[in-house]
Amino acid sequence: MNRSFVTACASALLVSVALSGCASMGGSADVYSASQAQRESSVRFGTVESVRGVMIDDSNGRPGLLGTIGGGALGGIAGSAIGGGRGSILTGIIGGLAGAVAGNEVQHHFEQKRGVEITVRLDDGSLRAITQRADGPMFYAGERVRLLSEGGITRVTL
Repeated sequence: MNRSFVTACASALLVSVALSGCASMGGSADVYSASQAQRESSVRFGTVESVRGVMIDDSNGRPGLLGTIGGGALGGIAGSAIGGGRGSILTGIIGGLAGAVAGNEVQHHFEQKRGVEITVRLDDGSLRAITQRADGPMFYAGERVRLLSEGGITRVTL
């Protein structure tokens, strides 16, 4: 197998993994799905009690299949190119295993997004904690905010 083919495969896999990590927009207070548009939401007002940074895992704890399979395939191809005969089979297997582990870690990295957990004391005195992506405005303790709720989804906005 020639090196330019292996390099092209590796580049294509890295780009597809990176793009798959960017495809999910869930968890953002500023992004609405088409089915959420033109729907009525209940609005409550409150004051921010605290804000803390969190990580949001878009994979929901599931292993990254694309990264594992792609990394394993590329590792196997690269490993089999080393040595000859039985040596290339062994290095192909080792390369495949190492590539699968590395591919899964790369995909996992791209699926983690920065988020915030915002604790709000509503005007009725009750406390609510909402976790959302940290891609909108920053919230501060003592700040007045709105909680928009619809269909089990609540967003904190200014």
